[in-house]
Amino acid sequence: MNDKAAALAQALIRNVDSVDKKDFVRGTLYASHCGSLSQGTAAKKLAAGVDTLPPGKRSCPYHFHHAEEEMFIVLAGSGSLRVAGEMLPITAGDVVFIPPGPEYPHHIVNTSDAPLTYISIGTNEPIEICEYPDSGKHLVGSEHFHIIARKDAHVDYWDGEA
Repeated sequence: MNDKAAALAQALIRNVDSVDKKDFVRGTLYASHCGSLSQGTAAKKLAAGVDTLPPGKRSCPYHFHHAEEEMFIVLAGSGSLRVAGEMLPITAGDVVFIPPGPEYPHHIVNTSDAPLTYISIGTNEPIEICEYPDSGKHLVGSEHFHIIARKDAHVDYWDGEA
């Protein structure tokens, strides 16, 4: 491969089996062996990662996005997509589409007795708001600002202003 081709490959191609993966564990519900596919690529509007969930685990809290759209591609194993209050079975070969909005709160749960591996792809919106129905939190974030708070922690518009 010449230098130009090698540079293009580095900017444009990732192999699911070759990316750096780390173990993530949080409490008793959340565990994943995960890595970023898009980090360091030329991608501007997409983010992608690969996750393997042990049996009985999930990778993130139940949530919905106001701006970002997501897609999940199940590579191996089976489990459930918790979405809009329902548990839908998912298995290797399934492609899941999650539009933004309160109609589609979601997360993936490994309800099987074997590992579940999937690719997650999301639009990398410059400003995002997420809501977490189970815990009453919300997240507001951009490149330079990020906050997670409870929805009931309201202040008046003029609070703290002179």
